[in-house]
Parts: sequence; structure tokens; C-alpha cells
Amino acid sequence: MKQRVISGVVIAVLIVVLGLIGGPILAIPIMVCSMIGYGELGHACGFLQKEQKANLLTGIALGITAVYYIGLILLESRWGSDPQTMVYASDFFTMVILVAAFLALMIAYVLTFPAYRAEQVMAGVFSFVYVPVLMSFIYRTRILPYGIYLYALIFICSSVCDTCALATGMLFGKHKMAPVLSPKKTIEGAIGGVAGSAICSVILSFVLKAADPEAVYHWQFLIIGICGALISMIGDLAASAIKRNHAIKDYGNLIPGHGGIMDRFDSIIFTAPLIYILGVFLLGTAAL
Repeated sequence: MKQRVISGVVIAVLIVVLGLIGGPILAIPIMVCSMIGYGELGHACGFLQKEQKANLLTGIALGITAVYYIGLILLESRWGSDPQTMVYASDFFTMVILVAAFLALMIAYVLTFPAYRAEQVMAGVFSFVYVPVLMSFIYRTRILPYGIYLYALIFICSSVCDTCALATGMLFGKHKMAPVLSPKKTIEGAIGGVAGSAICSVILSFVLKAADPEAVYHWQFLIIGICGALISMIGDLAASAIKRNHAIKDYGNLIPGHGGIMDRFDSIIFTAPLIYILGVFLLGTAAL
């Protein structure tokens, strides 16, 4: 427990500091975490193996991950002051990267056949989308107007929801939400988690209004807080489902008391892209 608390505090401090700085200082650690998380998920899904040839698929995916994050950094340096263009450019670039990753892995599969199984390639594509791409939205959200507040919502909708759900579940929990995947999670706890996230999100909207009187986004932050909390719980359960399918306890042991990157950021990986999408549409940061 002591290790878990210390690790949690260190991670929280890093999240705050990196979020305040933004830019490449934020993007590079996220890139590194996404690469580690990709490896963890790859091992869990059986995509990564010790054989030399199996590492080719890994190298391709990690190389494209590096290109992706470096590209996002360059796009911010070019169009960071133009939110609408930035959204269009980064969305298009993400689509290109997704297609490139799929084609590159398929080319490796075909040219080295029968070195790999189709299941390995499919798991490689799945892992690439799941971790490097979805995790990139933490950085992409920070680039948006009012990005520091939307960035904060990512962690409010995951960490605050998780804490409130745990407290509410311990006090009032009776009805199991997902008895097979996570026996300790209850419907009452989930309601408490969503409520806690919604309240904190609305409070944050008043902090934003105090900083910028023209930024009145109370109901928008309420919607984001509710939706973000709900998807964060799905992210948590999805990561647990994969572990159950492959009979593993933790994805890794990088973070003392927490496990691996996938264990600690499972809900955040799902929350970040949703916050980005809702931020773009509800706050009017781009006319899509």
C-alpha cells in the first residue's frame, strides 16, 4: 500500500507539471508511455514473442509511433495558434498514420510469410490503435483552446470517478455491475463515481469562468464530466477483460504498487479521445 501511495503521488505531480508545461515536454513522455503500453498489451495478446522475426512487427509499430508523435509536435509548432487548422491537420495526420500502420504491418506479414500468424498482425494493429493512438489524445487535448482545463477533465473523469466510485461502493454498494470482470464494482459505486466526476467538472467550469469571464461552459463541462466518467469505467473493465482472457494479473511491473502502464492508465486511454471529441464540438473549438 505504501508503494502504491508513493507511486500515485509521484504520478499525480508529473501529470500536473507536464500538463502545465505542455508542448513537446508533455508529448515525449506520453510517447514513451504509449510505447511501453504497446509492448505490455502486445505481450498480453501474444503479439510479441522472443523470436527475432516477431520483433520486426514490433519495430515497425514503434517506429510509426515515433513518427506519429513527432509529427503531432511539428503540427503544433506550425498551426498551434490556429485551432481550427490544427484540429483538421492533426485529425487527417492521425488517419494517415492509422492507414500507414495497417499497411506496413500487412506488408511485413506478406513479405515474410509464413513467419507470422494472421492473429499476430491483427493483435499488432489492435494494440497500436488501443495504446499509441488513443493515448495521443492526452497531448492533442492539451493543444486545444482551454486545453489545460480539458486536460484536467481527462484525469477528473478517470481518477476522481474511480475514487468516488470506490468510496460510494464501500458505503452503499449492493448490486454488482460486472461480477465476472470486477466483482468489487457495484452499480451504486458507478453512480457515485459519475456524480463525483460531474460535480468536479462543473466546479472546474467555474474556475475557467473566473479566469476568463467570457468562457461560460457549465453545462458543457457537466456533459463531459458524465460521459467521461462512464467511458472511463468501460476502459477499466476492457483492460480487465483482456487480462482475464489471457490469464494475467498485471500488464507489467513498471510502477510499484500499480503494475504496468496499461494497469495505471487503462481508463485514461479511453477517456482522453472522448474528452477531445466533446471538447471540439461542445466548446466550439473548431467548425467541423
